[in-house]
Amino acid sequence: MRIIKVNEKYNGKKLSNFLFDNFDGLINNTFNKALRKKDIRINDVRVSENKTVYEGDEVKVYIVDEFLFKNENISEIEIVYEDENIVVFNKPTDIEVTGEKSVEKYAENLYKNQFIKPCHRLDRNTTGLVMFAKNEESLNILLDMFKNQKIEKHYRCVVVGIPKQEEKVLEAYLFKDNKKAMVYISDEPKTGYRKIITSYKIIKKDYDKNLSLLDIELHTGRTHQIRAHMAYIGHPILGDGKYGVNSINKIFKAKNQQLCSYSLTFDLNGENNRLSYLNNKTIKLKKCDLL
Repeated sequence: MRIIKVNEKYNGKKLSNFLFDNFDGLINNTFNKALRKKDIRINDVRVSENKTVYEGDEVKVYIVDEFLFKNENISEIEIVYEDENIVVFNKPTDIEVTGEKSVEKYAENLYKNQFIKPCHRLDRNTTGLVMFAKNEESLNILLDMFKNQKIEKHYRCVVVGIPKQEEKVLEAYLFKDNKKAMVYISDEPKTGYRKIITSYKIIKKDYDKNLSLLDIELHTGRTHQIRAHMAYIGHPILGDGKYGVNSINKIFKAKNQQLCSYSLTFDLNGENNRLSYLNNKTIKLKKCDLL
């Protein structure tokens, strides 16, 4: 948290102008997200819109320094697999896939003057495998594969509680509320809701802590799908501040959601293209750093 006072120069100016001038790493996306979450206070009053500030106002900003100040030197990100067409990184927590401080920026610095583009997304606090294409032809192939579920995606996560069934395919409908940056789940189809399919298998049970380690297969790739779907069935992901249980997160000191993208398998059967050599190949992390 940062506290700064408004000086004469910014008297009667918009909050955004004041903050952008004082924090060289702050971008519009981060600022707007902070407003939605009411993470900015003016004279100890939470604000949700771009207010006018006046000389002497005290502004408290509850945004981590990483997103306030420029830092070109993102620590080294592990490369899990690489060939002439693709590279797969092990994304750390608290880093976006795209944006000013992101895996994409890291990749652009690593492959200077070369084509390098992400093929899919992970939430900022989800760790694990994220794939980039090293040429436009591969990018188009991979985008089509992700869209048509031709890449099998598995995640590991720690959830609260012990599911009654050892494994299950879950089907529901998801609605994305862009204004609130939230998604909502329904068992029945509704206007604006899109079908989702998520399957899980229990890997480990901890009855003493009332936690389970799950393998999750993502059959459809909607925003916050795994987090919202597991919470909907009564087993939120440990450390998830949006869909989880904060009182339980505090008990385990879980500051980040315990969710990791750990396996990607290619299905290129019958296709003859630049990436055909990857058919049935699985790229997997040796381990996920979960509690």
